Amino acid sequence: MQTQVIRRVIVLGVVAIAGIIGMQTYWVATTWNLNDTEFSQKAQLALYGVARQLAAENNAALPKRDIVRQRSSNYFIVNTESEINAQRLEYLMQQELQRLNLDIDFEYAIFNCATNEMAYGGYCYADVDLQPGSLPTTDRTLPPDDDLLYYFGIKFPTRIGYIWQKMQLVVFLSVILILTVAFFAYSLVIILRQRRLAHMQKEFIDNMTHEFKTPLSTIRVAATVLSRDEKVAGDPRLSRYAHLIYSQYERLNGQIEKVLQIANTEKGNFEIKRERVDLQTLLPPLLESASARVEEREGKLTWQLPQRPLHLLADPLHLTNILYNLLDNAIKYGGAAPRVAVVGRVANAYLHLAISDRGPGIAPEYQPKLFDKFYRVPTGDVHDVKGFGLGLYYVRQICRAHHWDIRVESKPGRGTTLHLRLPLSPAPEAVPA
Repeated sequence: MQTQVIRRVIVLGVVAIAGIIGMQTYWVATTWNLNDTEFSQKAQLALYGVARQLAAENNAALPKRDIVRQRSSNYFIVNTESEINAQRLEYLMQQELQRLNLDIDFEYAIFNCATNEMAYGGYCYADVDLQPGSLPTTDRTLPPDDDLLYYFGIKFPTRIGYIWQKMQLVVFLSVILILTVAFFAYSLVIILRQRRLAHMQKEFIDNMTHEFKTPLSTIRVAATVLSRDEKVAGDPRLSRYAHLIYSQYERLNGQIEKVLQIANTEKGNFEIKRERVDLQTLLPPLLESASARVEEREGKLTWQLPQRPLHLLADPLHLTNILYNLLDNAIKYGGAAPRVAVVGRVANAYLHLAISDRGPGIAPEYQPKLFDKFYRVPTGDVHDVKGFGLGLYYVRQICRAHHWDIRVESKPGRGTTLHLRLPLSPAPEAVPA
């Protein structure tokens, strides 16, 4: 994954998280304000109802204004302008709160003209089953009001807890959001860490493969000199060893070149240089080389191509590489005596090329992963076919760069076929004389 993509993911993730947290904060604050406003309105209605009933019982008239004064968020002063009975006040207050579904504790005090102080009345629980010691005790002092004569004060000590209880769903969703954000942040840290380790691993592989090129070149020169020496050529045993060294050099060099090609494709350093290539000219040498390898294993390679030019707009080097890889796979996994077939047909300005073998085939559950990097079909403890699992990955990368289609068709016990769908290049228009 490129650095720019990682940065975009981080920036977009941070913006998304900030937006979600902002929206959630706004939602929580708005919900709190609505519940707080609802609480204040219900409390004032309940207190007004109590004041009205007390005035009616005393045959007195209510003040024209300032009946209920809110001194703080949870403390109210109620002006009655008539005498107040403590037991009656407590009973009426409980009735009004129940009528308005305001299930909350309260404490009250009545102004005493003789002492010019608030006479504490008591603490009333919303839940009658609670014992007096079940909730925190208060300071039992409520502030008076200097402008009034007959009044009482009501305080709601558990107002904050009551509002939070009304917001249980919002709190639950907020906790879920916090956990989600924390998980996203943790995942982002893990992704960045894994990317750093993958980058270090890739750099190590790149450096290692480049370092191998120098000794391999030396081995190639030494093997060539040995094979051309008259004494070595005259000794069958030494000649066989010289050819063995050179063949192993070619094998190791091919694997290193494949790793380097994969590294270049992932870094975006490779370029597709499209040219007008005739597959009828490019494919036969590859088929002849593959046929020789198949015959060495007592197998057979057959091919059938349309009798016409097959011009493609492609990079000749990469096209040669992917065809070689597909033929190499068919030979390696075609069994002890591989039977490989290459069939091409033209339809709707496309060349449909199929490379088949009669090997053990691939189970359906493994086929979607066949083009993954380093993936090899599990074979238990038997590893009779060597490789890195890079060939088909490279083939898919080149097909993607050319916008070609490739798919696999396989059934266990009936072999495997890889299908390529390549657009044919139209013949260039003749330039009029």
